[in-house]
Amino acid sequence: MNNNSRSEAYAAAGVDITAGYRSVELMKKHIAATNTPGVCSDVGGFGGLFSLDLEGVKNPVLVSGTDGVGTKLKIAFLMDRHDTVGIDCVAMCVNDIICAGAKPLYFLDYIACGKNVPERIADIVKGVCDGCVQSGAALIGGETAEMPGFYPEDEYDLAGYCTGIVDKDKIIDKNKMSEGDVVIALPSSGVHSNGFSLVRKVFDVENSDIKAPVEELFGKSIGETLLTPTKIYVKPVLALLEKVDVKGISHITGGGFYENIPRSIPEGLCAKIDRSAVRILPIFDLIAKRGNISERDMFNTFNMGVGMSIVVSKNDADTALSVLRENGEDAYIIGEIVKSDERIIIC
Repeated sequence: MNNNSRSEAYAAAGVDITAGYRSVELMKKHIAATNTPGVCSDVGGFGGLFSLDLEGVKNPVLVSGTDGVGTKLKIAFLMDRHDTVGIDCVAMCVNDIICAGAKPLYFLDYIACGKNVPERIADIVKGVCDGCVQSGAALIGGETAEMPGFYPEDEYDLAGYCTGIVDKDKIIDKNKMSEGDVVIALPSSGVHSNGFSLVRKVFDVENSDIKAPVEELFGKSIGETLLTPTKIYVKPVLALLEKVDVKGISHITGGGFYENIPRSIPEGLCAKIDRSAVRILPIFDLIAKRGNISERDMFNTFNMGVGMSIVVSKNDADTALSVLRENGEDAYIIGEIVKSDERIIIC
């Protein structure tokens, strides 16, 4: 810790430099757990350094993604729990780049807050580190910005950025897709990190008791259920890519099925989803009931229990399901690829 750096004038304006140093000290042990062989720098430098291991990669392509947690953070504020939203932040980035077949290499986070409370910042970063460990990425840098007067003292925003690598010949090519291919679902852990502006409105979270047990959620509270971290699919998908020719992957985020699944489907083909096959989680039934939301709008806003969809040849379906299940995913088939200009049909 730097004991010589302290500005009384800056502190009087609401920015405590020493709190920043304390935050870094508290998070160092969590960051160390994310280190991979490519890490070439310590916490505290002006840039994170990472050495690429290109063994076995003929044509390296870097794939990058960035995202935040959105208004799900409001639930964390109300529950006063901050050690899970970092997982969400990592998940939103790494789940995106795995759709191209990329293996995550490293991650950077950005936290902006009204007041730097070192223990709270350390909790946030612990979640980021947990997500990095789950995805095999190293946390090599970040920024905590104390912004009094811009954010309320008890609130913050959180965003992240990741870079991964894939061999150019192994980039997932949706143009290989053909009629008769199957669509496989990877279950979500809940609402994940999208649609929370609607969720907050439905449950009126600022004016209701979201800590009370709810029968439809098997005794769990709305707050606890909503804070369930976004599932990270990187390791199961990487294992699948080693065994099967994957033709398309969609990370089902904001916009639900209707927006995200077509992103991995070429023109002239359509994902025909069997509505009865989709294993809808209780939280989505509760949202629809409390908000009087149509099924069409639900499937156009939320993941509905499917966090990721994967398209493979029908001949590879059994192998794909087996590999995914061996790697902890209770994968199942929800549809097929058909010829149509509609891109997606749920029936």
